[in-house]
Amino acid sequence: MKKPPTTGQAIRRLCRLNLVAIGAALLPFFMTGAVNAEEEGLSKETQACLKCHDKEGEEKTLDNKEKLPLHVSTKAFETSEHRKTDCEDCHSDIDAKTHGKVRKSIESRRAYSLSMKDSCRECHKKPFKSYQDGLHAALVKAGDEKAPLCSDCHNSHTLRSVKIVVPMEETPCAKCHEDIYKAYAGDVHGLERAAKGKAAPICATCHKTHDIKAASFGDGIKDSCISCHKDAVGEHKDWLPNAALHFEAISCPVCHSPGAKRRVNLRLYDNTAKRQLSEKTGIPRFEKRAAAADMYKAGLDEKALWNLLTEFNQDSGNKNTVLRGRLEVRSGVEAHRISEKSRAVSDCDTCHRPGAEPFQSVTLTIASPDGRPIRHGVQKDVLNSLAATESVRGFYAIGSTRIKLLDYALLLVLLAGIGGPVAHMAVKWLFRRTREQRLGGQRGAGDAQAAEQAIPGDRRDDDASR
Repeated sequence: MKKPPTTGQAIRRLCRLNLVAIGAALLPFFMTGAVNAEEEGLSKETQACLKCHDKEGEEKTLDNKEKLPLHVSTKAFETSEHRKTDCEDCHSDIDAKTHGKVRKSIESRRAYSLSMKDSCRECHKKPFKSYQDGLHAALVKAGDEKAPLCSDCHNSHTLRSVKIVVPMEETPCAKCHEDIYKAYAGDVHGLERAAKGKAAPICATCHKTHDIKAASFGDGIKDSCISCHKDAVGEHKDWLPNAALHFEAISCPVCHSPGAKRRVNLRLYDNTAKRQLSEKTGIPRFEKRAAAADMYKAGLDEKALWNLLTEFNQDSGNKNTVLRGRLEVRSGVEAHRISEKSRAVSDCDTCHRPGAEPFQSVTLTIASPDGRPIRHGVQKDVLNSLAATESVRGFYAIGSTRIKLLDYALLLVLLAGIGGPVAHMAVKWLFRRTREQRLGGQRGAGDAQAAEQAIPGDRRDDDASR
């Protein structure tokens, strides 16, 4: 005869029965969830498209004889950010009834990418607006065939989340800026990126992703550096005189790319608006005027530079267009060869000496409407002229400027400031005896005159007493 179950056993049996009942009750919900998960996969229309397009080697010959790849991997598309987007959402111009049966004329791969640009705008309005305000879109509008479009950087069929860290060699920028990317990969930032991954800067860290501006415009380079190296100015003050002026007048790579070639860049600057002068769209004043002033293509001399500056002042009406000098490296490749801090240039004599290498190359620039620099060569002797006084004010130091007249003028001021009081004291000492004798004589004459004035008074008193 079986023993009756204990209280604990009875409770455990009851729990098991309840779990079975609960599981049976929830089974339809689990089944529904599985169905919903399946429904969240690719739509029937998209699957129908991929049946044909998921074939290796599928391509279309375009009007210019280029080959347009038609292959789309189903596996890659299922894991992409666009997996919930149907093919027809982007390719709305395709008629399912005639697609693949009637030949469609496409001029070139570039023309096809341009035609697909508005499809991106529909879903990605904010990034698209940023792109439209950037340098790449400006180049597209100007007709540059190499300027990147959305599909040049983002493969719409294999697009992955930006949160996924990919090898740095897969950054889209490397496609067009190959030389700069190679320089970056070997500099302190690239090496740190390879070692530490996402923690180290890459192209978009400094240049942004869509709203890309010309790096040379304004203080773009300095601002990018300080956005990460926030204590840079303070740290330089510990050893560098006039650190703030150095940061204003010298581009960071000048010192931190020790092997780079350097130059003085004289920028046309609106001293009223406090910004770099920009060329107006459709009015190419700078290139026309510079070419006319430099007929022999030897570089602008002092007179030509002064006349050019006068013309721009007449345009503005406020006569406040000046030259602002800045030391910089000569190319974008050299700007991306940043070395570790211990190798940075810290010897003042590198620049502050007669005939210093950075001052052997001089250019004059104005910003184009999209911010990129338009340059013209300048003869280096211009830096010895008074016309360059304003341009060197940011990095002037006695004895090291190219304008010797400024050195002489400053020395005269210093001599006057020191020699004036010394000369005054010397003259005072030399003529002290003459001065004392003169003062003595003046005192004697004063006493005699006082005595003479006192006699008539005494007589009047005597007469009165009588």
